[in-house]
Amino acid sequence: MHLVKVFLWGMMVSFLGTLPLGTLNVAAMQMAVQESIHNAILFSAGCILVEMIYVRISLVGINWVRKQKNLFKWLEWITLGIVVALAIGSFIAATKAHHAKNIMLNNDMNRFLLGMMLSSVAPMQIPFWFGWSTVLFTKKILKPDNAHYNLYIIGIALGSFMGNFVFIFGGKYMVQKLDANQHLMNWIIGGIFALTAVIQLIKILWHKDAADKLEHLGEASS
Repeated sequence: MHLVKVFLWGMMVSFLGTLPLGTLNVAAMQMAVQESIHNAILFSAGCILVEMIYVRISLVGINWVRKQKNLFKWLEWITLGIVVALAIGSFIAATKAHHAKNIMLNNDMNRFLLGMMLSSVAPMQIPFWFGWSTVLFTKKILKPDNAHYNLYIIGIALGSFMGNFVFIFGGKYMVQKLDANQHLMNWIIGGIFALTAVIQLIKILWHKDAADKLEHLGEASS
C-alpha cells in the first residue's frame, strides 16, 4: 500500500507540474497541430525519458549535481536561445503560407530524439524534483530504496504523459474550434514562447535560475 502512495504522489506532482505553460509542452502542442499526434507523443516520450533520468540523478547523485553550477548556467542560456528561436520561428510561420511550420521544427530529426535533446537542456527539472523529493523524504512517504525509486519514477512518467496529453489533444481541439486557423495558432504559440523567454531571462539575471535554486535547496537540506 505504501508503494502505491509513492506511485500516486509521483504521478500527481508530475501531472500538476506539467500543466503550466512551458517550452516542452507547448512545443508538443505545436507539433500535434502542425505534424501529427503520433509525432507529438514521440516528442513527449523523449522529453519524459530524460526527465526520468534527471529524477534518478536527483535522488542518488545530488551532491555531484550541486557541484556543476557552471554547467547549469550554460544550459540556462542554451535553453533561453532555444526558446527565443522557437518564438521567432512561430512568428515567421504565422506570416507565411497557411501550413507553414516553425523553422525550429521544420526538420527530419526523429521526434523522440528531438524531445530528448530539448529536454536535456532544461535543467529546471532537477531542482524541481530535488525539492519535491526532499519533501516526500521528510514526510516519510518516499524511502531510499530501489522499489520506492522505481515506482516514484514510473508515477512521474505517467503523470508527465497525462499532462502532455492535455496540451497535445487540447491543441488539436483548439485548432478545430478555430476552423484550422494555423496562422492564429502560430501567433498564440509564438507569444507564449516569447513570454517564456522573457521570464527565463529575468530568472537568470535575478539569480532565480536552476543553478541558484539547486544551491539553495542544497543549503536547506544540509
